[in-house]
Amino acid sequence: MALKMLFAELMAVAVRVTPLSPRLGISKQQGKQAARRHAMIASPAMDLPMLPAPINPDWIVAGTPVARLAEHSRSHDDAAVTAMWDCTAGEFNWYFGWDETVVILEGEVHVTAEDGTETTLRAGDIGFFNGGTWANWRIETYVRKIAFCRKKFPEPVVMAYRLRDLLRGEAPKAALAA
Repeated sequence: MALKMLFAELMAVAVRVTPLSPRLGISKQQGKQAARRHAMIASPAMDLPMLPAPINPDWIVAGTPVARLAEHSRSHDDAAVTAMWDCTAGEFNWYFGWDETVVILEGEVHVTAEDGTETTLRAGDIGFFNGGTWANWRIETYVRKIAFCRKKFPEPVVMAYRLRDLLRGEAPKAALAA
């Protein structure tokens, strides 16, 4: 049994550190060297160059929202990204392909989750969106956020971690705050 757990943990690490899609034009070795050179990346948030990031037209419910994006940093394994995103007035449905934690810097957004839960996120608020879910976003004037995105572990890896925790006698992990 111990060997199975060790194997499961090794597989989890292997999956986590193997990029799902290699960066174009950068070899694996160059990527590792770049990650070592940039142990920390810092910049004023408002100085990031914002580029157009059009919302899928099929997702737009009302208005003509214009979105922009600036990537701040990306983990060496492409499993985590930090970015700045902003958008003008409009309403749209959004699919969260990754787990995403947002910090609203400016403006506000009215969010309706798949389960019907409604909330308004304003400057200074933090929100979390589970990967693989949809939410409706309604922006009355403008919103700017920092997004911390993380790819989900494959389900077999999640199950291996849960089994490991169970064998260790650890309680299931819960959210820090409701």
